Amino acid sequence: MNRRGVLKAGLGLGALATAPVRTIAQIVPDKLRPALPHGVMSGDLLPDRAMIWGAADRPARMVVEWSRDPNFARAERRIGPLATPDTDLTAKLDLTGLPPGEEIHYRVAFHDPDNARAISDWTPGRLRLPGATLRPVRFTFSGDEAGQGFGINPEFGGYRMYEAMRRVRPDFFIHQGDQIYADGPIPESVALPGGGTWRNIVTPAKAKVAASLAGFRGAFAYNLMDRNKRSFLADVPMLVQWDDHEVRNNWYPGKVLPDGTPVDRLAAWSRQAMLEYNPMRLTANVQGVQRMFSWGPLLDVFILDARTYRGSNDLAADRSPGAGMFGQAQIAWLKGALATSKATWKLIASDMTLSLTVKDYKSYTDPPTGIEGLSNGKPGAPGGREAEFAELLSFIRARGIANTFWISADVHNASAIHYHPDRAAFKDFTPFWEIVAGPINAGVFSIPDNPPDPTFGPDIVFASVPGPIQDHSPSTGLQFFGMGEIDPESRTLTLSINDLNGRQLWRKELNPA
Repeated sequence: MNRRGVLKAGLGLGALATAPVRTIAQIVPDKLRPALPHGVMSGDLLPDRAMIWGAADRPARMVVEWSRDPNFARAERRIGPLATPDTDLTAKLDLTGLPPGEEIHYRVAFHDPDNARAISDWTPGRLRLPGATLRPVRFTFSGDEAGQGFGINPEFGGYRMYEAMRRVRPDFFIHQGDQIYADGPIPESVALPGGGTWRNIVTPAKAKVAASLAGFRGAFAYNLMDRNKRSFLADVPMLVQWDDHEVRNNWYPGKVLPDGTPVDRLAAWSRQAMLEYNPMRLTANVQGVQRMFSWGPLLDVFILDARTYRGSNDLAADRSPGAGMFGQAQIAWLKGALATSKATWKLIASDMTLSLTVKDYKSYTDPPTGIEGLSNGKPGAPGGREAEFAELLSFIRARGIANTFWISADVHNASAIHYHPDRAAFKDFTPFWEIVAGPINAGVFSIPDNPPDPTFGPDIVFASVPGPIQDHSPSTGLQFFGMGEIDPESRTLTLSINDLNGRQLWRKELNPA
C-alpha cells in the first residue's frame, strides 16, 4: 500500500468528511473503485454506540454515514480506519454519539487513499439501539455453521436459516459459536444416504484444514459469500461467541495436537481472524470474549467464553471437582454483573450445553478420553466442571437473583430443558430454563448422542431430534434457531424453538418472579 498516497490524496480526511461520495464515484470506472464483497454488519450495541463492520477488495479507507431516516436525510458522516492487508482488508468503526433506543440507518463506503476519485458505492444497513424506555424486545440465537462438509449449496438456497430469522425482524442475534469449522474442509460434493448429492461452493481456503492465519481468515470470509447471511447481518446486529471448531475439535488451552502442533498457536490465529471478521468490541485487558449488554429495563445479556479459561478435558471426566469450563475470573465477573443487574430478565449465553453429556474422542471410532462439555456424565454430586457451575448456581440462589435463563448450542439439535432441585442430586439452586438451538447449516445430531446428566435435575421438555436419524444433512430441514420475546407491559418472556422455515415447534411463556 502506498502510505504516501494516504497523505497526498486530493481528498484529505477533512474533505472526505463532507465530499459527495456517490457523485464522485459516478465518474470513475468500476474496476478502479473499491468494492465491498462481504457486505456490512453491526454488533456489540450499547445505548449510544454500535460497532460497524465492512471489508474492501483492496486497501481503502472506511467511510460511515448514519441517519434516523432510511433515505439518509441529514446524515452524519464518520471517517473510519484504513482497511489494509494487516487486517485482511477488513475495518471496524465504533460509531458513537447515537440516540439511545432509536432505529438507526447506516451505510458504508470505502475510499481509495491513492485515488481521490475512486470511491465505492454505499452498502446500507440498519439497527435499533437499546434504550431506557420500555418497548418490546425480540432476539434470536443459534450456532454451528458449515460443519460436517455442508457449506453453501446454491441448489438448497444457501444458508436458509438466516433468511428465516431475518423475517421475524429480531433486535439482535447471538451467534453461539462454531461459526466456522476450521478443522472441517468443504468438499465440492457430499453423497447423501438416501440418494442425491449435496453440492458446495468451494474456495481454496475452505478446501483444507485451516493451519495459518490466512486459512482462518479464509474460513470466516467463506461464510460471508452466502447472500442470506449478508442480508441478515445488514438488518440485524450480531453478538458473537466462539466454541471449539473455530480452532480444532474439542480444544482447550495447552493442548498439543497429535502432530505436535500447539493448539494455542492456532487459537491465537483464530482469535485474530474472528475479531477481524466480526463486529466485536473487546476490552484490551480481557483475555477472553466474555462481555455484557443491556437491552434496557427488560433484559441484560451475558456472553460467556467457555474456551479461553477451560482446563483439561481429561480432568473434566472426574467424579471429584476438577478443571472448570469458565474459569474463576470469569465466574467472579459474572457473579458481580448478575448481582448488580437491574433488568427484569437475565440471559446467560453459553456456547456449550449445561447437562447434555459431550464426550471427548481422539477419533469417533475410539473410546472417549475425557469430557468436552460441562457435565461429566456421572450421576451424583457435582464433579469435574460441574463443581464450578454448582458454585455459580448457589450464588444466584443465595443472592436472590431472579429470572435467569440460559441459551446454548454445540450439539446440532434443539431442545428445551427445565432444571429443578426436586429432580437433582445437587439442590442448592433456583429452577431455570435452558434453550438449546442449532445447527444453522451443518450436520444434524440427536439427543441419544448426548444423554442428559441428572446432577442438576434436567427435564428435556422438547427435543427437535429425539431419536437417531440416517441422513444428517441440512436437506432434512432439521436446522433450528431459538427466539425470545419480552412484552413491555406484562414483562412476560416467551421462548420458542423454530425450524429452517421459521415454523414454531415449541413455545413457553414465563412470567417474571
